[in-house]
Order: sequence, then C-alpha cells, then structure tokens
Amino acid sequence: MAEILFYVFAAVSIGAAFGVVLQKNPVSSLLFMVVSLGGVAALFVLLEAHFLAAIQILVYAGAIMVLFLFVIMLLNMGHDYRADLRTGFWSVLAFATVGALGGILARELRGSEENPAFQDLPGPEHMDALIAEQGVIGVIARPLFTDYVVAFELVGLLLLVALVGAIVIAKKRV
Repeated sequence: MAEILFYVFAAVSIGAAFGVVLQKNPVSSLLFMVVSLGGVAALFVLLEAHFLAAIQILVYAGAIMVLFLFVIMLLNMGHDYRADLRTGFWSVLAFATVGALGGILARELRGSEENPAFQDLPGPEHMDALIAEQGVIGVIARPLFTDYVVAFELVGLLLLVALVGAIVIAKKRV
C-alpha cells in the first residue's frame, strides 16, 4: 500500500509542478505550487519524516506561499482574469503521462542487485540510532548548518532579492 501511495503522491507532486510552470494566471500557479508542496509533505510522511512534513506545510505551503501571494497582489499586473484552469481530456492525459513517467523513473532509480543505485544509503535503523544520540532537531540541523549552509543561505538571499525586486517594480507604478 505504501508503494502505491508513493506513486500517487509523486505523480501529484510532479503534475502540480508542471501546473506551476504552465499556468498563465499567477494565482493558479500559486495554488498548483501549494498542491505540489503538499504532495512532497505526504512523501515525507511516507518516509516517516514527520518533522520535515510539518515544516514543509508550515514554512513552505504556509508562510512562503502567503509571501508569494502578497507579492502577486502587490504587483497587480492588470491581467484579464480569464479562466485558466483547463479541464477535460488533456488534463487527464497530462496527469497520466506524468504519473507513468514518474513511476518508470522511480522503478529505475530503485536499488537492486542489477541496479545498485541508492544501496549505500543508511536505513531506518541508522536513522533511529542518530535520533537517539542527537535528537530529531540535531539530526536535521547538523547537516543543514554544516554541509548545506551555503545552499541554505543562498535560498534565503534569493527569496529576499525576489521580494525586494517585486517591491521595486510595484513602486514604479504607484
């Protein structure tokens, strides 16, 4: 059952990510991004990373999406608001195609004797030992602030630059 749920949530996440890119209406794109982030949070739950799932919902689907929505409302580009959510055969076909491609990709990346990709990753026993030794926050925070600190700071800087740029663009009109 977990494998089926994995494929469903992976297909939802990938399909919604395509929806983010392909939508013309920025609010519709934002709603697809919330669906994509929700799918990723569900994948974290399937991997028994409940803390990361909660952070995914609270920080990204909550705070960052509200920030993006305020920026979109602040810019108010004056688009004609036609219905942008397409329904019908093409949406179902796109969802099925993305799901099939995601399933094929997941099967190919799964480690086995023939395909040893990801075989050297630590299992749940190793993670349980690390959590018992360092606690959940330590297991997440230690790599984040040591190995990935540059990427973490660059993402924060990128969000700040995007917000300042949106305010500068909006101020030219006012």
